[in-house]
Amino acid sequence: MTSLTSAPLAPLLDRLFEEAAAASPEASPDFAAVSPDELARLIHSRTDYLAFYGRLKDFPLPVSRETGMLLYMLARGSRARTIVEFGTSFGISTLHLAAALRDNGGGLLIATEFEPSKVARARENLREGGLVDLVEIREGDALRTLSADLPETIDLVLLDGAKSLYPDILGLLESRLGPGAFIVADNADDSPEYLARVRSPRSGYLSTPFAEDVEVSMWIG
Repeated sequence: MTSLTSAPLAPLLDRLFEEAAAASPEASPDFAAVSPDELARLIHSRTDYLAFYGRLKDFPLPVSRETGMLLYMLARGSRARTIVEFGTSFGISTLHLAAALRDNGGGLLIATEFEPSKVARARENLREGGLVDLVEIREGDALRTLSADLPETIDLVLLDGAKSLYPDILGLLESRLGPGAFIVADNADDSPEYLARVRSPRSGYLSTPFAEDVEVSMWIG
């Protein structure tokens, strides 16, 4: 048994995934009013991302079950002790990563989320899952909250916030990546600049797509 597959976490995740499946952003009149062209512009914008994601504050925007399991397995297999997460939302991915830290014997997960109501929901879920002691949630714009006070070495990174900021967030963290550190980018197809960076032979990464639009990269220096 693992923390991920036993109580209290397993039934909590089942409930959260069910709730997320029933709460699609496409069902929101505010979201549905955005044209496809405007949606593409907002997703790729470096200036309007806060307003765009503010429209989605009531929606969980989780990783898939498969990606959650991938995160847990990578963190466990690499014996991660320090993890950084860009984009916490309601904390489904956070729970998977913190469970791996628990089963690795402890560690620190620095999570980031700019929407206060989502921070509150994530903390509530972490308390219910018995993992809140392993997680520091930094509220605010991650370009600021991740610009200082980082661990000396980072073993794993999850990128799942504003897609246009993936290159910038990676730039903030790159000097702290340990040898063999994994970077998992969800919805990576929406960040072509990021994909070009990690897939370049001279980038210092080995990188490959996983499932639909998840990119898994490893820092080799």
